[in-house]
Amino acid sequence: VQLVESGGNFVRAGESLRLSCVASEFNFGTHDIGWFRQAPGKEREGVAWISEADNLIDYADSVKGRFTISSDIPKNAVYLQMNNLKPSDTAVYYCAAAVAPVKNGLASREYKWWGQGTQVTVSS
Repeated sequence: VQLVESGGNFVRAGESLRLSCVASEFNFGTHDIGWFRQAPGKEREGVAWISEADNLIDYADSVKGRFTISSDIPKNAVYLQMNNLKPSDTAVYYCAAAVAPVKNGLASREYKWWGQGTQVTVSS
C-alpha cells in the first residue's frame, strides 16, 4: 500500500481546506483509512477514520462538526474536508492505512502504512 497526501496550505482562521489521500495497491474492502496530525512538540493525534468495509466513520472530539472524511472508491481516494479552521489545527496531516477491521480507528498503533504528510498552517 502506498499513500500520497496533498492539499495542505497556509490559511486564515475560519477558512477551509480539503486534503486528499490517494492510495495505490489498496482495497477499501479490506483496508481502513485514517487521518492523523502532528503538531510540533506534540504526539500524533487521530483526527478521522473511515471503514468502508464496516460502514463506519469516527472523529476526534476536537474536530467533530468541522471536519468530514469521505471516500471515492473508484479513485482509491479519501478526503478530509476541514471547515472553520483554527490555529490549533496547525499540524502536519498524514493519512494511514490498516488492514480491516481495526479496534480503534483513531489510534496510530493500528496502522501499518503511512503517507509522507502535508502541512496545514492556520493563522489567527
